[in-house]
Amino acid sequence: MKAMILAAGRGERMRPLTDHTPKPLLPAGGKPLIEHTICQLVAAGFTDIVINYAHLGQQIADYLGNGQQLGATIQYSPEGEYGLETAGGIINALPLLDTETFLVVNADVATDFPFASLQSRHVDLAHLILVTNPEHHPAGDFSIDSAGYVIDGGTDTSTFSGIGLYSRALFANLPAGKTKLAPLLRQAMTGRRISGQKHTGFWMDIGTPQRLQALDFYYTQRSIDHA
Repeated sequence: MKAMILAAGRGERMRPLTDHTPKPLLPAGGKPLIEHTICQLVAAGFTDIVINYAHLGQQIADYLGNGQQLGATIQYSPEGEYGLETAGGIINALPLLDTETFLVVNADVATDFPFASLQSRHVDLAHLILVTNPEHHPAGDFSIDSAGYVIDGGTDTSTFSGIGLYSRALFANLPAGKTKLAPLLRQAMTGRRISGQKHTGFWMDIGTPQRLQALDFYYTQRSIDHA
């Protein structure tokens, strides 16, 4: 199964750090955010990786190259200066994602989620990983019903982690261009076509300089604890 890392975000909340460096290349624990993700994916058996990029994104390709040094085979899906939103980026990359089902991970999340567990997961249109609502997103996004389907709303909402398995069928016949993912998912949820699971381990959305600093401390502390 192939994996795609979404790395086209402009990182406005990270400015001024992202004025000259794309967000996925910001360092934490001694290496860029995206490198942590690639290493996790490779360890979980996802070695064929597609990365999209936009603002300053050529720096990502220059840094990672073909991925060989990390045990991966990396292909790139450039989106110009301003990007195509999440679904638009996936649609643009579909020619490179030549498997019926593929994993998509945001470049700006850090987690201990066991990616290998998704290798044999059955997918209808999508399977989403949800997490406990962080302080900066207390309302959450979706809920998981008693049958394991993701629903919009509900009484016990969780936050979408930015990790999901997707079927090509979710994006079938959609035109190229800017397209948001959330409306596609919500439409599919009405037909009970989206499954999900809750991850209760470590997860962070690295959306601000303060959270980047907190992640750097987490990696540093973990390194000390395992020394």
